[in-house]
Amino acid sequence: MGRVHLGKGIGHMELGEKILRPREQVEQALKKAILSSKLGTGERLPSEAELARQFGVSRPTIREALSSLQMQGLIRRVPGAGGGSFVQPVDHQSLGEVVRASMQNLVRLGSVSFEEVSLARQHLEVPCAGLAAENRSAEDLEELRQVVREQKTRSVDDPLIAELDMRFHTIIARMSGNRVLASLVHALHHESEPVRYLDLSPEVGRHTVAQHQRIVQAIEAQDRQAAEAAISEHLAYLREHIRAALADQPAGGNGRPAPAGV
Repeated sequence: MGRVHLGKGIGHMELGEKILRPREQVEQALKKAILSSKLGTGERLPSEAELARQFGVSRPTIREALSSLQMQGLIRRVPGAGGGSFVQPVDHQSLGEVVRASMQNLVRLGSVSFEEVSLARQHLEVPCAGLAAENRSAEDLEELRQVVREQKTRSVDDPLIAELDMRFHTIIARMSGNRVLASLVHALHHESEPVRYLDLSPEVGRHTVAQHQRIVQAIEAQDRQAAEAAISEHLAYLREHIRAALADQPAGGNGRPAPAGV
């Protein structure tokens, strides 16, 4: 990577410019460099020591700024030799990753409940299914059918069941044609994934696959109302089973039910 000079020294201010703390000034300068493509996707930022020299601040100040940028999904930090801070892609997929990581922390800390995440997911996935019915293509339908065929061949304790369920729901979200919706569904799905919270019984597994089939049929028929009703019924069914399973489990270390299953 060629030499990238980002800082002009913290004391360099124009008249009338809002006075910011050193960490905020560093963060804003780096963010501007990323969003203007001065630093390109995948590019490695200068070292902490070099950034501290360029900006005329301490290394702890640089670390704080980098941590903030990482939380915003603008960079990723790789530890060890050959590591460093790298510019993340700024697109709808990176939005989903940022939301997913934040939601994971909120759920595990007990700041939000599983029920809240699950209901939010339903409010997003129902319109996604309706839009998918309107916008679906032959390729989209075949991809969904392939997932359902694969689900039928696997037992409920197969480790791939979680991945197949994720694929089914994210394909539908993608078919909606709305990339923001698709990103948010992907982000919320992981924290409300049924097989992470209970040992699925064969009966629940059979019902789930049958519900998936009805969703696919409604999307194939381009019946928006039927698609929305089918996925709403499916998510409500799963939520009831998860709620019952969580109520029967002992409390975890944070006072919430401890997840079971995979």
